[in-house]
Amino acid sequence: MRLFQSGSFVGTALCWALVISAAPAAAESSSWFSRDETVVPKLTPTPKKSEAEPPSTSGPASMKTRIPSLVPPTGDDAAYTAFDQGQYLTALKLAQEAAAKGEPQANTLIGRIYQDGLGVEKDQRKANEYFKRASDMGDIQGTFALGMAYAQGKGVKKDYTQAGELFEKAALSGNADANYNLGLLFLNGTGKPLNPIRAYQHIRYAAEKGVPQAEYDLAELYQTGTGVDANALEAARWLSRASEQGLAVAQYDYAVRLLQGFGLTKDEVKIPALLKAASEKGIAGAQNRLAYVYLDGIKVKKDPIEAAKWRLIAQKNGFVDKEFDAILAKMSKANRLKAAVEASAWMDRIAVDPEMSAVP
Repeated sequence: MRLFQSGSFVGTALCWALVISAAPAAAESSSWFSRDETVVPKLTPTPKKSEAEPPSTSGPASMKTRIPSLVPPTGDDAAYTAFDQGQYLTALKLAQEAAAKGEPQANTLIGRIYQDGLGVEKDQRKANEYFKRASDMGDIQGTFALGMAYAQGKGVKKDYTQAGELFEKAALSGNADANYNLGLLFLNGTGKPLNPIRAYQHIRYAAEKGVPQAEYDLAELYQTGTGVDANALEAARWLSRASEQGLAVAQYDYAVRLLQGFGLTKDEVKIPALLKAASEKGIAGAQNRLAYVYLDGIKVKKDPIEAAKWRLIAQKNGFVDKEFDAILAKMSKANRLKAAVEASAWMDRIAVDPEMSAVP
Protein backbone atom coordinates (compact mmCIF):
# COMPACT_ATOMS: atom_id res chain seq x y z
CA MET A 1 0.00 0.00 0.00
CA ARG A 2 1.10 3.55 -0.59
CA LEU A 3 1.38 6.95 0.99
CA PHE A 4 0.10 10.36 -0.07
CA GLN A 5 2.72 12.19 -2.15
CA SER A 6 2.71 14.27 -5.31
CA GLY A 7 -0.99 13.84 -6.04
CA SER A 8 -1.06 10.09 -5.49
CA PHE A 9 0.02 7.42 -3.06
CA VAL A 10 3.71 6.50 -3.17
CA GLY A 11 5.76 4.08 -1.08
CA THR A 12 4.61 1.37 1.34
CA ALA A 13 2.41 2.05 4.34
CA LEU A 14 1.29 -1.39 5.49
CA CYS A 15 4.60 -3.14 5.03
CA TRP A 16 6.38 -5.63 7.21
CA ALA A 17 9.44 -3.46 7.91
CA LEU A 18 9.59 -1.69 11.27
CA VAL A 19 11.29 1.39 9.89
CA ILE A 20 10.60 5.04 9.20
CA SER A 21 11.93 6.14 5.83
CA ALA A 22 13.59 9.52 5.43
CA ALA A 23 13.82 9.13 1.65
CA PRO A 24 12.35 11.88 -0.47
CA ALA A 25 9.60 9.74 -1.96
CA ALA A 26 7.75 8.99 1.25
CA ALA A 27 7.91 8.09 4.91
CA GLU A 28 6.76 4.69 6.10
CA SER A 29 4.62 3.78 9.06
CA SER A 30 5.42 0.83 11.28
CA SER A 31 3.45 -2.34 10.68
CA TRP A 32 2.78 -3.99 14.03
CA PHE A 33 1.30 -1.52 16.43
CA SER A 34 1.02 -1.28 20.20
CA ARG A 35 -0.08 2.11 21.43
CA ASP A 36 2.65 2.33 24.06
CA GLU A 37 5.48 1.38 21.73
CA THR A 38 5.61 0.41 18.07
CA VAL A 39 8.69 -1.80 18.04
CA VAL A 40 8.49 -3.56 21.39
CA PRO A 41 4.98 -3.67 22.85
CA LYS A 42 4.54 -2.03 26.24
CA LEU A 43 1.48 -3.26 28.05
CA THR A 44 -0.28 -1.33 30.76
CA PRO A 45 -1.44 -3.83 33.41
CA THR A 46 -5.18 -4.25 33.69
CA PRO A 47 -6.27 -3.25 37.24
CA LYS A 48 -8.16 -5.85 39.16
CA LYS A 49 -10.89 -3.50 40.32
CA SER A 50 -13.58 -2.77 37.76
CA GLU A 51 -13.90 0.82 38.94
CA ALA A 52 -10.21 1.53 38.35
CA GLU A 53 -9.07 4.17 35.85
CA PRO A 54 -8.51 3.01 32.25
CA PRO A 55 -4.91 2.12 31.34
CA SER A 56 -2.61 4.92 30.26
CA THR A 57 -1.08 4.96 26.79
CA SER A 58 1.36 7.77 27.33
CA GLY A 59 4.28 5.76 25.96
CA PRO A 60 7.86 5.08 26.98
CA ALA A 61 8.79 8.74 27.37
CA SER A 62 6.72 8.98 30.52
CA MET A 63 8.60 6.04 32.02
CA LYS A 64 11.94 7.77 31.52
CA THR A 65 10.84 10.78 33.53
CA ARG A 66 9.02 8.87 36.25
CA ILE A 67 10.39 9.48 39.72
CA PRO A 68 10.03 6.47 42.03
CA SER A 69 7.76 7.15 44.98
CA LEU A 70 8.88 6.49 48.53
CA VAL A 71 5.33 5.71 49.66
CA PRO A 72 4.87 1.93 50.12
CA PRO A 73 2.07 0.72 47.81
CA THR A 74 -0.82 -1.04 49.52
CA GLY A 75 -4.18 -2.55 48.63
CA ASP A 76 -5.38 -4.99 46.00
CA ASP A 77 -3.68 -3.03 43.23
CA ALA A 78 -0.38 -2.60 45.07
CA ALA A 79 1.70 -4.18 42.29
CA TYR A 80 0.25 -1.83 39.68
CA THR A 81 0.65 1.15 42.00
CA ALA A 82 4.30 0.29 42.56
CA PHE A 83 4.80 -0.09 38.81
CA ASP A 84 3.23 3.28 38.09
CA GLN A 85 5.48 4.85 40.75
CA GLY A 86 8.60 3.38 39.17
CA GLN A 87 9.20 0.87 42.00
CA TYR A 88 9.77 -1.98 39.57
CA LEU A 89 11.39 -4.51 41.89
CA THR A 90 8.61 -3.97 44.41
CA ALA A 91 6.07 -4.30 41.62
CA LEU A 92 7.70 -7.56 40.51
CA LYS A 93 7.60 -9.01 44.02
CA LEU A 94 3.98 -8.03 44.57
CA ALA A 95 2.97 -9.26 41.10
CA GLN A 96 4.64 -12.61 41.72
CA GLU A 97 2.66 -12.95 44.92
CA ALA A 98 -0.56 -12.06 43.10
CA ALA A 99 0.25 -14.46 40.26
CA ALA A 100 0.78 -17.25 42.77
CA LYS A 101 -2.78 -16.60 43.94
CA GLY A 102 -4.08 -17.01 40.40
CA GLU A 103 -4.45 -13.39 39.25
CA PRO A 104 -4.14 -13.37 35.42
CA GLN A 105 -3.21 -9.69 35.07
CA ALA A 106 -0.30 -10.10 37.44
CA ASN A 107 1.34 -12.45 34.95
CA THR A 108 1.06 -9.82 32.25
CA LEU A 109 2.66 -7.27 34.55
CA ILE A 110 5.56 -9.62 35.29
CA GLY A 111 5.93 -10.23 31.56
CA ARG A 112 6.15 -6.53 30.88
CA ILE A 113 8.80 -6.04 33.56
CA TYR A 114 11.01 -8.76 32.04
CA GLN A 115 10.29 -7.65 28.48
CA ASP A 116 11.39 -4.09 29.12
CA GLY A 117 14.15 -4.88 31.62
CA LEU A 118 12.61 -2.70 34.32
CA GLY A 119 14.78 -3.27 37.37
CA VAL A 120 15.80 -6.68 36.01
CA GLU A 121 17.74 -7.96 33.03
CA LYS A 122 15.69 -8.07 29.85
CA ASP A 123 14.42 -11.57 29.15
CA GLN A 124 11.89 -11.83 26.32
CA ARG A 125 11.58 -15.59 26.59
CA LYS A 126 10.64 -15.35 30.24
CA ALA A 127 8.30 -12.48 29.42
CA ASN A 128 6.55 -14.63 26.83
CA GLU A 129 6.11 -17.43 29.37
CA TYR A 130 4.23 -15.04 31.62
CA PHE A 131 2.25 -13.57 28.74
CA LYS A 132 1.16 -17.09 27.80
CA ARG A 133 0.11 -17.85 31.38
CA ALA A 134 -1.90 -14.65 31.43
CA SER A 135 -3.46 -15.42 28.05
CA ASP A 136 -4.39 -18.97 29.05
CA MET A 137 -6.12 -17.48 32.10
CA GLY A 138 -8.09 -15.05 29.96
CA ASP A 139 -6.16 -11.78 30.26
CA ILE A 140 -6.51 -9.98 26.93
CA GLN A 141 -3.46 -7.77 27.46
CA GLY A 142 -1.38 -10.91 27.89
CA THR A 143 -2.92 -12.40 24.76
CA PHE A 144 -2.11 -9.29 22.75
CA ALA A 145 1.46 -9.15 24.07
CA LEU A 146 2.04 -12.77 23.08
CA GLY A 147 0.61 -12.06 19.65
CA MET A 148 3.07 -9.20 19.25
CA ALA A 149 5.92 -11.50 20.23
CA TYR A 150 4.97 -14.03 17.55
CA ALA A 151 4.41 -11.34 14.93
CA GLN A 152 7.84 -9.84 15.55
CA GLY A 153 9.74 -13.00 16.44
CA LYS A 154 10.62 -11.65 19.88
CA GLY A 155 11.80 -14.53 22.07
CA VAL A 156 10.02 -17.01 19.80
CA LYS A 157 10.21 -18.04 16.15
CA LYS A 158 8.20 -15.60 14.04
CA ASP A 159 4.83 -17.17 13.36
CA TYR A 160 2.14 -15.04 11.68
CA THR A 161 -0.46 -17.79 11.93
CA GLN A 162 -0.02 -18.02 15.68
CA ALA A 163 0.03 -14.23 15.91
CA GLY A 164 -3.21 -14.10 13.94
CA GLU A 165 -4.95 -16.49 16.30
CA LEU A 166 -3.87 -14.45 19.30
CA PHE A 167 -4.77 -11.12 17.70
CA GLU A 168 -8.19 -12.51 16.76
CA LYS A 169 -8.78 -13.68 20.32
CA ALA A 170 -7.88 -10.26 21.67
CA ALA A 171 -9.82 -8.48 18.92
CA LEU A 172 -13.01 -10.32 19.85
CA SER A 173 -12.82 -8.64 23.25
CA GLY A 174 -12.74 -5.23 21.58
CA ASN A 175 -9.00 -4.60 21.87
CA ALA A 176 -8.37 -1.86 19.31
CA ASP A 177 -4.66 -2.56 18.78
CA ALA A 178 -5.36 -6.24 18.18
CA ASN A 179 -8.03 -5.33 15.64
CA TYR A 180 -5.55 -3.12 13.78
CA ASN A 181 -2.85 -5.80 13.64
CA LEU A 182 -5.40 -8.42 12.65
CA GLY A 183 -6.48 -6.12 9.84
CA LEU A 184 -2.89 -6.01 8.59
CA LEU A 185 -2.80 -9.81 8.40
CA PHE A 186 -6.01 -9.94 6.34
CA LEU A 187 -4.74 -7.12 4.15
CA ASN A 188 -1.46 -8.88 3.35
CA GLY A 189 -2.79 -12.44 3.36
CA THR A 190 -0.13 -13.41 5.89
CA GLY A 191 -1.21 -15.59 8.79
CA LYS A 192 -4.79 -15.04 7.64
CA PRO A 193 -6.43 -15.47 4.22
CA LEU A 194 -6.20 -12.42 1.96
CA ASN A 195 -9.44 -10.54 2.64
CA PRO A 196 -9.51 -6.77 1.98
CA ILE A 197 -13.05 -6.45 3.34
CA ARG A 198 -12.15 -8.02 6.69
CA ALA A 199 -9.00 -5.91 6.71
CA TYR A 200 -11.07 -2.76 6.26
CA GLN A 201 -13.52 -3.79 8.99
CA HIS A 202 -10.80 -4.38 11.59
CA ILE A 203 -8.77 -1.31 10.66
CA ARG A 204 -11.93 0.82 10.66
CA TYR A 205 -12.82 -0.43 14.14
CA ALA A 206 -9.35 0.44 15.43
CA ALA A 207 -9.50 3.86 13.77
CA GLU A 208 -12.82 4.61 15.41
CA LYS A 209 -11.23 3.72 18.75
CA GLY A 210 -8.51 6.31 18.15
CA VAL A 211 -5.51 4.24 17.01
CA PRO A 212 -3.54 6.79 14.94
CA GLN A 213 -1.86 4.25 12.64
CA ALA A 214 -5.28 2.77 11.91
CA GLU A 215 -6.68 6.21 11.09
CA TYR A 216 -3.75 6.79 8.76
CA ASP A 217 -4.11 3.45 6.98
CA LEU A 218 -7.89 3.74 6.83
CA ALA A 219 -7.41 6.95 4.86
CA GLU A 220 -5.42 4.95 2.35
CA LEU A 221 -8.04 2.23 2.13
CA TYR A 222 -10.61 4.88 1.24
CA GLN A 223 -8.25 6.55 -1.20
CA THR A 224 -7.50 3.33 -3.08
CA GLY A 225 -10.89 1.65 -2.65
CA THR A 226 -9.37 -1.33 -0.86
CA GLY A 227 -12.04 -3.34 0.96
CA VAL A 228 -14.42 -0.39 0.67
CA ASP A 229 -15.69 1.96 -2.02
CA ALA A 230 -13.20 4.69 -2.82
CA ASN A 231 -14.08 7.95 -1.09
CA ALA A 232 -11.69 10.90 -1.28
CA LEU A 233 -13.61 12.86 1.36
CA GLU A 234 -13.39 10.01 3.87
CA ALA A 235 -9.70 9.59 3.02
CA ALA A 236 -9.07 13.25 3.81
CA ARG A 237 -11.13 13.11 6.99
CA TRP A 238 -9.26 10.15 8.43
CA LEU A 239 -5.87 11.48 7.41
CA SER A 240 -6.78 14.73 9.16
CA ARG A 241 -7.64 12.80 12.33
CA ALA A 242 -4.36 10.89 12.25
CA SER A 243 -2.43 14.12 11.81
CA GLU A 244 -4.26 15.68 14.75
CA GLN A 245 -3.01 12.83 16.93
CA GLY A 246 0.58 13.73 16.12
CA LEU A 247 1.46 10.88 13.77
CA ALA A 248 4.40 12.36 11.88
CA VAL A 249 3.84 10.62 8.53
CA ALA A 250 0.19 11.65 8.62
CA GLN A 251 1.12 15.25 9.36
CA TYR A 252 3.51 15.26 6.42
CA ASP A 253 1.22 13.47 3.97
CA TYR A 254 -1.83 15.52 4.92
CA ALA A 255 0.09 18.78 4.52
CA VAL A 256 1.09 17.65 1.02
CA ARG A 257 -2.51 16.77 0.21
CA LEU A 258 -3.63 20.18 1.43
CA LEU A 259 -1.00 21.87 -0.70
CA GLN A 260 -2.38 19.97 -3.68
CA GLY A 261 -5.98 20.92 -2.83
CA PHE A 262 -7.09 17.40 -1.89
CA GLY A 263 -7.63 17.88 1.84
CA LEU A 264 -10.42 19.49 3.85
CA THR A 265 -10.69 23.18 3.04
CA LYS A 266 -10.96 24.12 6.71
CA ASP A 267 -7.55 22.54 7.35
CA GLU A 268 -5.58 24.52 4.77
CA VAL A 269 -4.48 27.03 7.41
CA LYS A 270 -2.75 24.12 9.18
CA ILE A 271 -0.25 23.50 6.37
CA PRO A 272 2.72 25.31 8.03
CA ALA A 273 1.97 23.83 11.47
CA LEU A 274 1.65 20.29 10.09
CA LEU A 275 4.90 20.52 8.16
CA LYS A 276 6.65 22.10 11.14
CA ALA A 277 5.48 19.29 13.43
CA ALA A 278 6.60 16.58 10.98
CA SER A 279 9.89 18.42 10.43
CA GLU A 280 10.56 18.55 14.15
CA LYS A 281 10.12 14.78 14.20
CA GLY A 282 12.84 14.27 11.61
CA ILE A 283 11.01 13.76 8.31
CA ALA A 284 13.36 15.24 5.71
CA GLY A 285 10.65 15.54 3.08
CA ALA A 286 8.59 17.67 5.44
CA GLN A 287 11.61 19.83 6.18
CA ASN A 288 12.11 20.46 2.48
CA ARG A 289 8.42 21.19 1.91
CA LEU A 290 8.51 23.63 4.82
CA ALA A 291 11.38 25.43 3.13
CA TYR A 292 9.17 26.06 0.09
CA VAL A 293 6.27 27.17 2.30
CA TYR A 294 8.44 29.92 3.79
CA LEU A 295 10.01 30.73 0.45
CA ASP A 296 6.64 31.20 -1.29
CA GLY A 297 4.72 32.52 1.72
CA ILE A 298 2.08 29.77 1.77
CA LYS A 299 -0.18 30.53 4.75
CA VAL A 300 2.81 32.29 6.37
CA LYS A 301 4.75 35.48 5.81
CA LYS A 302 7.56 35.01 3.28
CA ASP A 303 10.84 34.40 5.08
CA PRO A 304 13.81 33.47 2.85
CA ILE A 305 16.13 32.93 5.82
CA GLU A 306 13.69 30.53 7.48
CA ALA A 307 13.26 28.83 4.12
CA ALA A 308 17.02 28.46 3.73
CA LYS A 309 17.29 27.14 7.28
CA TRP A 310 14.86 24.29 6.62
CA ARG A 311 16.45 23.53 3.25
CA LEU A 312 19.84 23.20 4.95
CA ILE A 313 18.33 20.89 7.57
CA ALA A 314 16.68 18.74 4.87
CA GLN A 315 19.94 18.73 2.95
CA LYS A 316 21.81 17.56 6.04
CA ASN A 317 19.29 14.73 6.36
CA GLY A 318 19.96 13.58 2.81
CA PHE A 319 17.07 15.17 0.91
CA VAL A 320 18.21 16.08 -2.60
CA ASP A 321 16.75 19.22 -4.19
CA LYS A 322 19.07 20.81 -6.76
CA GLU A 323 16.45 23.40 -7.69
CA PHE A 324 16.29 24.81 -4.17
CA ASP A 325 20.05 24.59 -3.79
CA ALA A 326 20.35 26.84 -6.84
CA ILE A 327 18.04 29.34 -5.15
CA LEU A 328 20.11 29.05 -2.00
CA ALA A 329 23.31 29.78 -3.90
CA LYS A 330 21.87 33.09 -5.13
CA MET A 331 21.10 34.34 -1.62
CA SER A 332 23.39 36.93 -0.06
CA LYS A 333 26.32 35.58 1.91
CA ALA A 334 24.98 37.23 5.06
CA ASN A 335 21.57 35.55 4.74
CA ARG A 336 23.12 32.17 3.96
CA LEU A 337 25.31 32.49 7.04
CA LYS A 338 22.36 33.44 9.25
CA ALA A 339 20.35 30.50 7.91
CA ALA A 340 23.28 28.16 8.50
CA VAL A 341 23.63 29.36 12.10
CA GLU A 342 19.91 28.81 12.74
CA ALA A 343 19.98 25.38 11.10
CA SER A 344 22.98 24.41 13.19
CA ALA A 345 21.25 25.58 16.36
CA TRP A 346 18.18 23.49 15.49
CA MET A 347 20.27 20.40 14.85
CA ASP A 348 22.19 20.94 18.09
CA ARG A 349 18.89 21.11 19.97
CA ILE A 350 17.76 17.85 18.40
CA ALA A 351 21.08 16.22 19.31
CA VAL A 352 20.58 17.24 22.94
CA ASP A 353 16.96 16.01 22.95
CA PRO A 354 16.82 13.16 20.38
CA GLU A 355 13.24 12.30 21.32
CA MET A 356 12.16 15.43 19.47
CA SER A 357 13.27 13.88 16.19
CA ALA A 358 11.86 10.42 16.88
CA VAL A 359 9.14 9.70 14.32
CA PRO A 360 6.11 8.07 16.00
